[in-house]
Amino acid sequence: MYQTWWKVLAVVLIFYTLTAGFLIGVPRLPILHETIRNTYFHVPMWIAMFTVFTISVIYSIKYLQSGKEEHDLIAVECVNTGLFFFALGLVTGMLWAKYAWGEYWSNDPKQNSAAIAFLLYCAYLVLRNSIDEEQKRGKISAIYNIFAFPIMVVLIMVLPRLTDSLHPGNGGNPAFGKLDMDNRMRIVLYPAFIAWALIAVWIATLRYRIRLIEFKKNTIN
Repeated sequence: MYQTWWKVLAVVLIFYTLTAGFLIGVPRLPILHETIRNTYFHVPMWIAMFTVFTISVIYSIKYLQSGKEEHDLIAVECVNTGLFFFALGLVTGMLWAKYAWGEYWSNDPKQNSAAIAFLLYCAYLVLRNSIDEEQKRGKISAIYNIFAFPIMVVLIMVLPRLTDSLHPGNGGNPAFGKLDMDNRMRIVLYPAFIAWALIAVWIATLRYRIRLIEFKKNTIN
């Protein structure tokens, strides 16, 4: 049970946040109205993404130290999983922007920076697929991944804060404050952070196991 308790926790929290996210009341704010419930889905997607991207960087560093193929496989599958949640974060953000800002894509600094960061990680996968030799591919990919992570953080978390932005938490526009959240939302949002982060790790784990089986089969053959 000690190996599965966190999976059970993830499932329980997902059901809780999905149910409570639609049933528990939310602040009645101009423009946002009921669309503020998207917070329970949009923001946790980014938390899940950051979680697996962080794990990916850790194992890229480990790969450079050990040279173990398993570490490289964990790194790449965490990136694959992270890109999936990255895409969900972009899509949920665009849907919300349509209601709050009037259009899906308004070239807001936050949107543009997120799109660049997404392409940055897509380039990681393109780079991997362009190199045939395993050790060379692993080392170059690991180095790229280690540098891509802080650049992604700067693009998403730092640069938008230095410019005027409609997005909450940027350009002086507050986020998670008294004006746009209350305790009713926090008891749903914070568990959602944990839930989707665990789901992301779970997906990455499954992908890694599949990739490891394929790697061992290819090695034997």
